Amino acid sequence: MSSDKVLLDYGSGGRASQRLISELFIKHFANPELERLNDAAAFKIDGKISMSTDSFTVDPIFFPGGNIGSLAVHGTVNDVAMLGAIPKYMTCAYIIEEGFPMADLEIIVKSMGESAREAGVAIVTGDTKVVPKGAVDKIFINTTGVGQIVADPMPSGDRAAVGDAVLISGTMGDHGLTILGTRKGLSLESNVMSDCASLNHLLVKLVQEIPDIHVFRDPTRGGLATTLNEITTASNVCCELEESSIPVKPEVVGGCSFLGLDPLYLANEGKFLCILPQKYAEKALEIMRADKLGKDACQVGTITDANPGKVILITPLGGRRLLNMLEGEQLPRIC
Repeated sequence: MSSDKVLLDYGSGGRASQRLISELFIKHFANPELERLNDAAAFKIDGKISMSTDSFTVDPIFFPGGNIGSLAVHGTVNDVAMLGAIPKYMTCAYIIEEGFPMADLEIIVKSMGESAREAGVAIVTGDTKVVPKGAVDKIFINTTGVGQIVADPMPSGDRAAVGDAVLISGTMGDHGLTILGTRKGLSLESNVMSDCASLNHLLVKLVQEIPDIHVFRDPTRGGLATTLNEITTASNVCCELEESSIPVKPEVVGGCSFLGLDPLYLANEGKFLCILPQKYAEKALEIMRADKLGKDACQVGTITDANPGKVILITPLGGRRLLNMLEGEQLPRIC
């Protein structure tokens, strides 16, 4: 590019915009549909589809384990996949602050392209706007993802049933603590990093091997506790959660203790909940643990009819306390 900074001209729709598209976005997102440069993308998906949209405003835009570009792909792919779908296509729209470093933009776009290819998703259309300095904080990204639902019946947040096992794919709170630590310049343990990852390949394996999965959900904003509250409310059931079974890395426990945070309310960007009949739990855990993204998978609770719409945490001493949905914003701009 002719400038080392993003100029207002790059969002004008003129020659500068065309150079940005061809020398940056097409370079890293290359696929036949995008290269046609039409006003819209044309594609075909058979059967029922899953679609999700999201906007990414994470601060900081670079963090251990990823950046806003890779996060945008992982977050969108995961949301689409949670309905038992194979993500196929994505859109992306960038809103960039005037003066943003071109080198940083290329890192973000390159990371987004790499993440999309790893997930097996094509970015087929998009948009770029450049706004005056101060009108946006560095860079925001909006995405929409579309996929083909292959699970039958389809997992859904209102399908949790009494007797189901509650499984999680790994440790809780990694992403949230990483973002906070990076934002505040805190010296956390060196191996605290975001779990940002696309989960679709592992989810498809589960759908193919397990006859009936009731719920898939990724515990992002609001963490495990809030996500389970959403599910118990939608399904009118109770979740009894064993505190001693919930995997949390020692360094995350230490960081949360220091900062006064609860890891059960911190965001995750590469983990998922799987709720299914207890008779399938061991097989599901076997599949999850065979994948690097599910190596720490475990059962953390069961679904009961004791207190419909509630999540009950059972402490190591046998005490019981209510886990409410997150009130307020524990950590803004987490994704």
